[in-house]
Amino acid sequence: MAPNPRNSLLLLLFTFVFFTLSSASSETQILSVNSLPHPPTLSWTESEPQVFQSDLKSSLPMSLQLHHVDALSFNKTPDQLFNLRLQRDALRTKALISMAARAGARNATRRRGSGFSSSVISGLSQGSGEYFTRLGVGTPARYVYMVLDTGSDIIWLQCSPCKRCYSQTDPVFNPSKSRSFAGVPCGSPLCHRLDASGCNQKKKVCMYQVSYGDGSFTVGEFATETLTFRRTRVARVALGCGHDNQGLFVGAAGLLGLGRGRLSFPAQTGRRFNQKFSYCLVDRSASSRPSAILFGDSAVSRTARFTPLLRNPKLDTFYYVELLGMSVGGGLVRGVSASLFRLDLAGNGGVIIDSGTSVTRLTQPAYIALRDAFRAGASNLKPAPEFSLFDTCYDLSGKTEVKVPTVVLHFRGADVSLPATNYLIPVDTSGTFCFAFAGTAGGLSIIGNIQQQGFRVVFDLASSRVGFAPRGCA
Repeated sequence: MAPNPRNSLLLLLFTFVFFTLSSASSETQILSVNSLPHPPTLSWTESEPQVFQSDLKSSLPMSLQLHHVDALSFNKTPDQLFNLRLQRDALRTKALISMAARAGARNATRRRGSGFSSSVISGLSQGSGEYFTRLGVGTPARYVYMVLDTGSDIIWLQCSPCKRCYSQTDPVFNPSKSRSFAGVPCGSPLCHRLDASGCNQKKKVCMYQVSYGDGSFTVGEFATETLTFRRTRVARVALGCGHDNQGLFVGAAGLLGLGRGRLSFPAQTGRRFNQKFSYCLVDRSASSRPSAILFGDSAVSRTARFTPLLRNPKLDTFYYVELLGMSVGGGLVRGVSASLFRLDLAGNGGVIIDSGTSVTRLTQPAYIALRDAFRAGASNLKPAPEFSLFDTCYDLSGKTEVKVPTVVLHFRGADVSLPATNYLIPVDTSGTFCFAFAGTAGGLSIIGNIQQQGFRVVFDLASSRVGFAPRGCA
């Protein structure tokens, strides 16, 4: 039977209207105009774990709270805290790019001996740890604040006696009061995994050193210790017990490295947690609720869209992904292609997912194209002067909400559509909002935590993939 011309016309009209409305809805979204938040008040309940699970071989679910580092800063205004965050971010980005650029040279000159003839350029710069949690160290457990960082591997904390220690919120950990503390022997495989290791000939124990891009460092004994996460104990975790620590961040006791290297927490505890963890960072401008990090099979969200992890042959710390392009206002950004973000065989370039960097950095050509596309789509907004590293800002004073063009990141296999609060952010208490991307002269691009907020970011290392689940903090 011949098709009815009238029905065909109605179908064509319906299809046209549907795609027109769908296209229009993907072009803009509403941004609620809120000022810079005050730092939240910390609240933590510590309870003794009831189950000792150090020798478990199967997947073990575990969750813990994350707070932003601003919560450890007292007597500072929201404007002061934001400016400090940008200063930390600049140092952080410089260190990450330096680490990537020097990876080949570092691997080629790896040495060991009685001293520290080489240093490790880490992803953590001075004060740049953005999120921290509270966990127990030793037996009995003494609870301390620890920064969580996907751009670093080695776990460490300040230890007494201190030759030099920076200020921290809790008492400095005393290893002599822990029944589970054990120094790592100089000749052990654990000691040989360090990039910069030495030997205390008197005690016959391994020594570690981590040096940072700004001249800060931590030096001390390499040991194994029990860590307590709420109701879960994890025994024999290799960590640095730092007796000489200079610079670094104020408030937290040390660092829990979540990178891909062999000495990171996920690498050491892979069998216990099936090589899976995820976190969700709440929008700091809208809520004082803590974030959450999960370990084990329960960390994998059913709604996550996954993209494959790439390997840098010269550097195993970072989580590299493949970024193919970006869209603004429903259209692909011209001039932005996968070639701008390619990770080559020499370990140059690439895109990493990083919890410790706030503002996403893109190679300069990609950033300029993205920025120009956003400016064109946001021509209805009143321009404001540049602010710090941001060159695209708007005066939204007196408004409660505005329409802004949508921004989508196109990873291989996963399109990540960003909420408006993830790319147009308040920078003062006067109504100035800025486009939260920046360019970099280096080849490395970094997806920062402002763009990640509200998503559950899943690190499924068993399947070598990273996933993004929208509205994953509920």
